[in-house]
Amino acid sequence: MSTPSTPIAIIGAGLSGLTLALALHRHSIPCTLYESRPASLDIGGAIMLSPNALKVLDALGVYRRISPLGFHFEKLYFRSHDDAPLDDFDFGSRDKHGYKALRIYRYELINVLVSMVRDAGIPVEYNKKFSHVTAETPESVTWAFADGSSATARLLVGADGIHSRVRKHLYPDLTPKFTNMIGVTATVPRAQLQAGPEYPLPVTIMSPKHGAFVIAPQRADGSEVLIGKQKRLAQDYDRAGWDELMENKSWCVDFLRQGSEDFPPIVANAVSDIPLKGINLWPFYLVPKLDTWTKGRVVILGDAAHAIPPTAGQGVNQAFEDVYTFAGVVAKGREEGQPLEAEGDAVRMGRTLKKWQLGRQDRVDKVLELNDKLNKRRLPDAGGAGDLEPFDLDWLYGVDFEDLIAEWAS
Repeated sequence: MSTPSTPIAIIGAGLSGLTLALALHRHSIPCTLYESRPASLDIGGAIMLSPNALKVLDALGVYRRISPLGFHFEKLYFRSHDDAPLDDFDFGSRDKHGYKALRIYRYELINVLVSMVRDAGIPVEYNKKFSHVTAETPESVTWAFADGSSATARLLVGADGIHSRVRKHLYPDLTPKFTNMIGVTATVPRAQLQAGPEYPLPVTIMSPKHGAFVIAPQRADGSEVLIGKQKRLAQDYDRAGWDELMENKSWCVDFLRQGSEDFPPIVANAVSDIPLKGINLWPFYLVPKLDTWTKGRVVILGDAAHAIPPTAGQGVNQAFEDVYTFAGVVAKGREEGQPLEAEGDAVRMGRTLKKWQLGRQDRVDKVLELNDKLNKRRLPDAGGAGDLEPFDLDWLYGVDFEDLIAEWAS
């Protein structure tokens, strides 16, 4: 077996992989990124970052660079089909949690992360598609790429998304389950809404007949908004099938306009002119709760380990928690003179990573419970906002990651 060229190898140079590389670099832990595509993937659209994720990005020096690039907000609002207030959901507060929430285009965040990884001198190898693990010892793991080459590291981390190939090493027969639901979204100018500055955004407007219609500002000045609905499909598609479905976007326009007369006028205004360029489809897949995220010297995290429905907007936020705390427990091992990636310490590594996984799974489970509560609150007959008990989100946004890391690494 070849000698490991780096302590930690990361499969996937998307949001999770790039952020993990920066988190490891912060602790002076060498790593190499491997990405199957010729560049880090931008699947389009914007993401919502809540205080728990922004705390991570701030510690890594990312937040100050992305803060001017996105739209800052504090609440998500829910309104009825006749535009009456139903409920609201705190997504961030500078006073309570140190940060307002930030909605930022995915490509803006990726560009910043790629730039910071490059400036840090972290190696990134593109066009390197992970194939399978070929050998493993208590000290290292070796794997093959689709091009026939191979590499060896002390730890192999799969940050390669919901359709993870690294996960196949742990669960050869597992495939994500398509929920038969997709999100259909588009972007339009905020001025097109013809709503005054006092209209609460971002907003989810509920219709008993048509479900939810979402409007969320984008760009730093809020001059652009995402609009979207969910649609049920009878079948799943492979990548080629999804691409083919996207080639004719006229049906997306028709779907977004469908039933607009049963919503408040702001919806009819929003769908009055929909540019084809800004249309996206978002298939919703689920991964069952996994017994373990580790096997020997192979680890999975982020969407590869847990797929979180978008209800509370915590998917990427929880992935950032994964990578930051993972880097933290590895660093703690080094501080104690027993680095997790060192030779002959597989037992301690497995024990520590199991504690990390169980701790992270506990927070993911709480997010799933929060999703269920939100879904129930969004039902049209949920009643007025005054009848609803406020959410306690201190556990989510006020988390002390350093305390968690110390506990899991002990």
